[in-house]
Amino acid sequence: MAQKPSIPKGTRDFSPIEMARRNYIFDTIREAFGLFGYKQIETPSMENLSTLMGKYGEEGDKLLFKILNSGDFMKSVNHADIENGNLPKLTNQLCEKGLRYDLTVPFARFVVQHRADLQMPFKRFQIQPVWRADRPQKGRYREFYQCDADVVGSDSLHNEVELLSLIDFVMVRLGINVAIKLNNRKILAGIAEVLGAEDKIVDITVAIDKIDKIGLENVNRELLEKGLSEDAISRLEPILTLTGSNAEKLDRLGSLLSASEEGMKGLAELREVLEGIEALEPKADVEVDFSLARGLNYYTGTIIEVKAKDVEIGSITGGGRYDNLTGVFGMPGLSGVGISFGADRIYDVLNQLNLYPDEISASVKVLFINFGKAEARRAEQIIAVLRRAGISAQLYPDAAKMKKQMNYANAEGVPYVAIIGEDELKDGKVTLKNMSTGDQQQLTSEELVELLGAK
Repeated sequence: MAQKPSIPKGTRDFSPIEMARRNYIFDTIREAFGLFGYKQIETPSMENLSTLMGKYGEEGDKLLFKILNSGDFMKSVNHADIENGNLPKLTNQLCEKGLRYDLTVPFARFVVQHRADLQMPFKRFQIQPVWRADRPQKGRYREFYQCDADVVGSDSLHNEVELLSLIDFVMVRLGINVAIKLNNRKILAGIAEVLGAEDKIVDITVAIDKIDKIGLENVNRELLEKGLSEDAISRLEPILTLTGSNAEKLDRLGSLLSASEEGMKGLAELREVLEGIEALEPKADVEVDFSLARGLNYYTGTIIEVKAKDVEIGSITGGGRYDNLTGVFGMPGLSGVGISFGADRIYDVLNQLNLYPDEISASVKVLFINFGKAEARRAEQIIAVLRRAGISAQLYPDAAKMKKQMNYANAEGVPYVAIIGEDELKDGKVTLKNMSTGDQQQLTSEELVELLGAK
């Protein structure tokens, strides 16, 4: 017996109704990007590994999907490295390219490569899939779409405020109640400084970024294993668990970070961003969260993460400020800030809460029943007129029994069925049946276009 085909773990097939729902998400986000002045670009699915490696930290590098070189990929391999199990060297010899891990690093490469053609500040959006060799679990996939918006060439914190407003705009349109969490990488650096652990900043951010997944106790254990002293850990814990209003949290941390110039700068930036978004009266809750780290090494300022309030799932949007990313590609000093909507997690949220508009689940607006060659020919002529008027229509392809064709219309959720039999053909009319009410009426083709176009 032949083995049933399957797909790789962490990937998914999408049916027509699922695609209609996903396109609703993409179209909503794409329209918002346009309203906020962002312009669309695309980059290749694969990038040179030299572009990707070293941009996401040690853990991120491990999650890159690497592509074997074309042709005889073993030709350049040192067999001693095979025998010794030297995986890093083998990877370099076997693979020159990899699937993109996110859209931000390819965007930085794009900016540097096409700098002469770009007007700064440059606002771009990008909606494309990315791949990560992560362990698949609920809300976490190996292939998923990101919907990114970034601004490069401007240091202004107005960009952060605009991106927060964009997040709120999209979530309101989608009907999702969210909490937007904010922090600043400079604050995290300041915390490390006052703890006397400046050399442990990466270890600290990687660990506390897992606090929602593994809990504070396990984060403390990981920090201890990374060499942070018990005294430093005990002083860090109350910072990560600060409560109160945003203003109260900032004031309390301000007294703790007063000796750190970097930390105080981060607090000042965070206050300005908060004041900016609060003045716009967002529907979303905006919260300061000093445990928010987002374990990507390229963030240098504001850090943003968005959680759905009514569903247990990971972050559905995230982002932040990155001042140094283009520097690794030969263009230092170009600041950028961006966000990424996780379309697949947003899709899961909308599915769980059933937040889709009714009309997106509909198939074509009208199905013409097929009674035979002459009737079908007339139906095709009217269908062409309907389509030119922007009305979706189709003919059932076979002259099957009426019951079978009507069952098909019901199964596909078609709201109207059009009938052209001998009488209709002779009178130049169409009988239109409303599948919800069962009501029928005879119409000319002109009346049919007018009626369906108005609905």
